[in-house]
Amino acid sequence: MTDHAHDLAALREATDRLLGATGKLDDAALSEPSRLPGWSRGHVIAHLSRNADALANVLRGLPMYADSETRDRDIERDAPRSHAAQLADLTATAARFVEAAAEPADWSRTVTLRNGVTDSASLVPFRRRGEVELHHVDLGIGYELEDLPDEFTAREIDFLAERFAGHPEVVPVSLADDTGRVWTTGGGAEGGPVAVRGTAPELLGWLSGRRDGSALTVEGGTLPALPPL
Repeated sequence: MTDHAHDLAALREATDRLLGATGKLDDAALSEPSRLPGWSRGHVIAHLSRNADALANVLRGLPMYADSETRDRDIERDAPRSHAAQLADLTATAARFVEAAAEPADWSRTVTLRNGVTDSASLVPFRRRGEVELHHVDLGIGYELEDLPDEFTAREIDFLAERFAGHPEVVPVSLADDTGRVWTTGGGAEGGPVAVRGTAPELLGWLSGRRDGSALTVEGGTLPALPPL
């Protein structure tokens, strides 16, 4: 059962970690490449700021973004800003999301996200937490997948496994980490089943496109190529 209050508390902790780490950077560091192709660290921080406002919009029943072009244009506009401006924006937008989440509302209601995707309002705090945690890793400043809270890693694997479930380009896949937790995904393409084993951080890295899966053990075929998220 989703507990949005728990997720909001965990989000605050993740945001504090991100703000603390980002606060130690400078203008030069933000201009350097992130781990996301074509994006500097400034792009990642700008995206996180705009995403906080976008998800606050979702909680208030407004469109997440005006359109994809506006989203992309805003990130490009904000990416070159100074470290001071980026940090101030990241701090302010995080606070605005918390304010939106504190407004009286029915957390069981259905909300609309980007590209017409719908979800329960109760899952929006976890979606924001995923943005904060994974993009903190993408900055490449010492916070790695192995540093993520284990509870978050397992839930994010749940989320991504469900996202690829039945995908027409992915064969049936069974996943298991070294603690015995299991997941299934894929199943829309012919072939398999393929069994994929490894640590939870490595499984998350593969599912999220952040690692190539070379540290995983694969039985019953080759490691499937996952479509972009």
